[in-house]
Amino acid sequence: MPDPVSLSVEISGIHFKNPVLTASGTFGYGLEFTRFFDISRLGGFCTKGLSLLPRPGNPPGRIFETPSGMLNAIGLENVGVEAFVSDKLPRLEPYGTHVIANIFGKSIGEFIAITDRLNPCPKVSALELNISCPNITEGGIEFGHDPDLTFQVVEAVTRVSAKPVWVKLSPNVTDIRIFARACQEAGADAISLVNTFVGMSMDVHRRRPMISNLTGGLSGPAIRPLAVRLVHQVTASVEIPVIGIGGIATTRDALEFLIAGARAVQLGTANFSDPMASLKVVQGLEEYCRSHGIRDVNQISGSLRTRERPVSSPAADGDA
Repeated sequence: MPDPVSLSVEISGIHFKNPVLTASGTFGYGLEFTRFFDISRLGGFCTKGLSLLPRPGNPPGRIFETPSGMLNAIGLENVGVEAFVSDKLPRLEPYGTHVIANIFGKSIGEFIAITDRLNPCPKVSALELNISCPNITEGGIEFGHDPDLTFQVVEAVTRVSAKPVWVKLSPNVTDIRIFARACQEAGADAISLVNTFVGMSMDVHRRRPMISNLTGGLSGPAIRPLAVRLVHQVTASVEIPVIGIGGIATTRDALEFLIAGARAVQLGTANFSDPMASLKVVQGLEEYCRSHGIRDVNQISGSLRTRERPVSSPAADGDA
């Protein structure tokens, strides 16, 4: 009988059965994927971004497939926090997985109001702050593009939150480590890294943008090497856990982020092409650990070897 493998990880005081989650905006409210597999088998999932009031999002076109991923400018369409709490959350009760509520606001007051509404909800395990929304009280500057504003919003939410607070950082800054340290100093419990890169694509025949919003967020395999680098940099700069995001579709992809220092990963764009992708990564991580004689997945986190040393076990299979 093969030796048992532990896939469990602990992040911000939360025990996850495995380090595989799904990213906000790519997994709906979790309920949409229950017809494909038992979502209880995941470590957790992040909800669509929740605002104080419902949002219709941007007009079409909002998604454009690129050679190695996609551009999207959905516009944060969602049902609003009240409908989520009353209509969606009760239907998630039977599933034994952690619900991470991704939230955003146009002001610190909105962030606080959403936090207050989610505080009494035991099914919500943590909050993930999307700080890429323009702050209307500061002239439209994004919370995630000014380290002082990053500190202010994170500090305000952590002060009132009854749950651990994760912060999802934008890569569209000069030095992301400055923002990560601001989050840590403000009391954040973990960092989700990274959000999408700003991109643009054209219809060359009509000479029109493919995205009605003109620009969109680039995600998918094209950004993975960039995201892995940023995760490696940030984990060396802060002491709080980092959750890696960016173009993860296979076990090998997830392993890159874990080896770079991430404590867990989130799958995003892959969910659109393969609804089972996250579950396959859970299974693949167990197989990888067993084949490499690793009894605890936590041994992989931050195990990057910067000098050549002999490795007796085989390399990870890209489709493991």
